[in-house]
Amino acid sequence: MSSIFRERVRSAFAAPSYISLPFAGIDISTSGVKVARLVEKPHGLILESYAQTLFPAGVFVDGEITDQSAVVAALVSATKQAQVTSGNSALSESKSYLFDIQVSGRNKEEHRIVVEQHLDELVPLPPIETAFDIVDVGLAEGGDTMVAGIGFARRMVDTTLAVFDEAHVSIRALEGETFAMARALLPDGDESTALLIDVGKTTTKLAIVQNRIPRFATTISIGGHSLTLAVQKYFGVTEAEARKVKANKGIVSAPGNEEYLAAMLSTVSVIRDEILRHLEYWQDKVAHSNAHEPVSHAILAGGNASLRGFSEYLEGAFHIPVTPGDVFTNLASRDFWLPTLDYTESLAYGTAIGLALRDRIT
Repeated sequence: MSSIFRERVRSAFAAPSYISLPFAGIDISTSGVKVARLVEKPHGLILESYAQTLFPAGVFVDGEITDQSAVVAALVSATKQAQVTSGNSALSESKSYLFDIQVSGRNKEEHRIVVEQHLDELVPLPPIETAFDIVDVGLAEGGDTMVAGIGFARRMVDTTLAVFDEAHVSIRALEGETFAMARALLPDGDESTALLIDVGKTTTKLAIVQNRIPRFATTISIGGHSLTLAVQKYFGVTEAEARKVKANKGIVSAPGNEEYLAAMLSTVSVIRDEILRHLEYWQDKVAHSNAHEPVSHAILAGGNASLRGFSEYLEGAFHIPVTPGDVFTNLASRDFWLPTLDYTESLAYGTAIGLALRDRIT
């Protein structure tokens, strides 16, 4: 690993130093750029501004940027609208590798040395091509420390930093997007084991978090757009009209709705079954191990999380409470401010808001 790359990775993954307000999060996903800017008010943080710029088709392939100029243009547009010149950003979950390891040592630097010595066992990439970070998750047997870590291909870090450099936007810190999502959706200090389900346009991202730290994550290659296409096919309408029908009808049973519901469920059941497969694996795994707690509840986020009847449908299959999330959980009480961002739309800003909260919540 070159000394220049090492310094850039250290800067990108380092815990941020004191930064004057406002706080900003910049979420670059396969569909576009979302930016959230938070400011401190007497009663707490509020969402001061936000913006979204969508990508044309073909900007990402297999989770990686293939059209850097289009990403730069979208980044410039969204940050300008939100009045952001620097912030925290995330690297894609679909290209990350979570791991747990028991380490010796007295501090994070010594823990990192131990992880480096075993990196080829933890991440399926050559160590010289890997950037990683770790977080302490508690004491292990024998007095050692258990850490959770995340690794990325260094080319992804380089590409992401190059995009921000070209857009003249400063990066304070990079992290995995599931860390940001947990920070937005779960209250500060929450110690539960939760399943986070982020239903985006083309993918559904899953993360199981304990004490707000991701311990398992995966991406399903089907999202809400597949439901829109099902409506289009059934009614023979435009995509815009199909989105309206989907929002109005959801997946709620109603008289005369049987054929439409069958068309929707043929798609949504694929999402349900994939989530259930991973959830059952985790629940069975913890039943035979004391290393983790079983998932106690699930939280929905993403642009399709508020689909009518969706949480109830999943709850019936998962046998745990499933609720739509609130990305403003760690912001000021609604007694003192009301978000200008519509609730349904806000669910797509979970990662961006969680990234902005990185500078406020550890």
